[in-house]
Amino acid sequence: MGSYSYAPPPSDVPLRILGRGASWVAIDKPAGLLSVPGRRPGLEDCARERVRAMFPEARGPMTMHRLDMDTSVVLLLALTPEAHRNLSIQFEKRRVEKAYEALLDGEVEGECGEIELPIAKDWPNRPLQKICFESGRWSATRWRVLGREGGRTRVRFEPITGRSHQLRIHAASELGLGVPIVGDRLYGDASSGDRLMLHASELVFRDPDTGRRVAIRSEAPF
Repeated sequence: MGSYSYAPPPSDVPLRILGRGASWVAIDKPAGLLSVPGRRPGLEDCARERVRAMFPEARGPMTMHRLDMDTSVVLLLALTPEAHRNLSIQFEKRRVEKAYEALLDGEVEGECGEIELPIAKDWPNRPLQKICFESGRWSATRWRVLGREGGRTRVRFEPITGRSHQLRIHAASELGLGVPIVGDRLYGDASSGDRLMLHASELVFRDPDTGRRVAIRSEAPF
């Protein structure tokens, strides 16, 4: 397991807003910034608290989905308790469509497919997860090759479920694609990149106030 450091934007630099509704906002969370505060002292800085500072009228828990600090993402936050309840149900019922772009550290066989594997916590090696056919929870991901770049493979992932580290495991495991994501310090080689080359590029949901379909997109920064 390797290590590297990120330099998220200073706390006084506003996060980039990708979309805004009457009761929600979608921002571009950079790699290296926590989605919510960490449990240890000194980890209070996070996307949620920065957005709360940008929208002081916001109420309620705000976050419905939490993503790895290492991943850059389209992050959706609710500005009211009512919107939080509505959007949380959409996530829980898998009505929210998500897509990621990743650069894998090697050549992938084939052009597209679907991966289904049971994932469980690897308690002796936290925060790692593992594939476990006895106690693991079912996970599924659709994938498609976007391009091949000098021995590496650019892939689009569409997670059907949302298990912890799901895409990282589905990429790295021999039962999945067998090729880790570039810069993956947990399941691959941290020295292969200056960050985890995984980006949540698309999020599609229903506006909690109008019911209209909203598609938020963000170009991968790598």
